[in-house]
Amino acid sequence: MYGKGLRPLAIAAAITTIAALGLIFFFAPNDADQGFVQKIFYLHVPMALVAMAGFVAGGVMAIAHLRTGKRSWDMRSYVSIHLSIILGLGVLVTGAIWAKASWGKWWVWDEPMLVSFLIVFLLYCCYQPLRFSIEDPERQARYASVFAITAAAFVPLNFAAVRAAQAFIHPEVLSTTGGNMPGDMRITFLVSLVAMGLLFVTLWKLELTSKHTSEQLRRLRGKLERANERAAEEAPAAESGAHAGRVPVAAGSS
Repeated sequence: MYGKGLRPLAIAAAITTIAALGLIFFFAPNDADQGFVQKIFYLHVPMALVAMAGFVAGGVMAIAHLRTGKRSWDMRSYVSIHLSIILGLGVLVTGAIWAKASWGKWWVWDEPMLVSFLIVFLLYCCYQPLRFSIEDPERQARYASVFAITAAAFVPLNFAAVRAAQAFIHPEVLSTTGGNMPGDMRITFLVSLVAMGLLFVTLWKLELTSKHTSEQLRRLRGKLERANERAAEEAPAAESGAHAGRVPVAAGSS
């Protein structure tokens, strides 16, 4: 079910990723102020945008789970949030490297965009401990969905509040200035964004396929074990019935 279309999607993700890397290193020019280190922008910003989209998508899928009660929607939401947390960690690491190269500091606490993303990341880091602290599968899925919906609603509100802030050190990509990037830089950024999105969807489908296959194997293993237990219980009864059906032979009979 989840593996349908995975092969062409993976091929498309691989091609666009290779194309994005080629554009980053051989096509996009070095920044006039920051030089070569600015090229981390083409990895840092797409990761941030795709991570945010993944968090919101996880909340939408959680709504579908609460409405339908289907565990498949809960699993989709879980995988989307799980991958977005990994991307979020990548955003913080690449952002720290870029900040050190550009500002001379690994972190700037008075920059609202940095701090707001850290808050979102830490919020979602509570998702998995909350989820796996509940043993009952139904309650686990229900509580996780409520958390995912609440956190997803916080993401655009937090983003809007940060955009309304006046003082910015962090460059605003989706702004008037960012929208006027040179053509070669804009093409590189857009290809990198598409590549990151395709990579996310590919990994999402791949993990869902893996989890679905593992679940099927567990069910088959459980059925096999129950069948073996029933066979073991029925074997002594069948043997005792066979012994009871035998007619004893009288001593001295010919």
